[in-house]
Amino acid sequence: MNILEVDQLTKKYGDLTAVDRIAFSVQEREIFGFLGPNGAGKTTTINMLIGLAHLTSGSAKIAGFDCEREIKRAQQIMGIVPDESNLYEEFDGFKNLCFCASLYGMRKDEREKKARELLQQFGLGEAKKRPFGAYSKGMKRKLTIAAGIIHDPRILFLDEPTTGIDVTSARQIRQLIQSLNQTGTTIFLTTHYIEEAERLCNRIAFIVGGKIVRIGRLDELMREVQQENVVQLAFADSVSNLKSSLQENFPDVVIEIPNNQAIRLRSSHPLNLTPLMRFFEQKNLPVYEARIMRPSLEEVFVKITGIELQKMKQEKEGKGKQ
Repeated sequence: MNILEVDQLTKKYGDLTAVDRIAFSVQEREIFGFLGPNGAGKTTTINMLIGLAHLTSGSAKIAGFDCEREIKRAQQIMGIVPDESNLYEEFDGFKNLCFCASLYGMRKDEREKKARELLQQFGLGEAKKRPFGAYSKGMKRKLTIAAGIIHDPRILFLDEPTTGIDVTSARQIRQLIQSLNQTGTTIFLTTHYIEEAERLCNRIAFIVGGKIVRIGRLDELMREVQQENVVQLAFADSVSNLKSSLQENFPDVVIEIPNNQAIRLRSSHPLNLTPLMRFFEQKNLPVYEARIMRPSLEEVFVKITGIELQKMKQEKEGKGKQ
């Protein structure tokens, strides 16, 4: 069942088209990744879905509620974690969570109980009375996520949740996202961190220049761009001197020696490993591992979008804020 349905969604600012007739759906209880470079239209899309920006044209529905005409009803079942924290610097962690819960109409005893639970769950119990402005970046991000889920939303919008924080905090936040999803929360995640999307998402949409260029499950996207079969064999002994002999016996296979104890085989056709295993047996070189090599999501992204890796790396360093 789809919890989010978007059809021909468009946003224009004068002559600039920030989001151009995009269409997609998000299934209940999945993690849906919205992947693209800075300026691709990710945040603009989220802002239209959560009611912070009007649609120029098209439609969007969350659990059947129209994101323009019924946005107040839609907001009651969504959680929102913006790319920049919207919590109060002078409030402590506990007070921030209680205030956010009050906006959703939660009773005082209910919101205080939930705030204490979330502070413990997110490892912020010792900082509950500390002003939010004194939190580290990672702690701020975790409290902002806690504020976004205090009312148990059915769908959580996460806009660049790990941008600009340290590696340890980013890992903790990814674990929190997976935990939330396992308990039934649908996650809509925007990111330009390719490895984050690869670790977390069930399905991924690539957006470039305001247009969605491809949507699919990770395995589907991998198969789509994989144009050759690649197998890597591992050995206990050195195989660095076997390349010419292998190439002579298997002329239709590209042979690579990535290190002294490994051989990588590439072919445009399915590889028949039986004669290869026989070859190594004759050389008294038993194979102790054979691994099928698949393209990374990074390679998939480059092939589908044409955006070079260097551009993505620059954005990971924080250049070109969306």
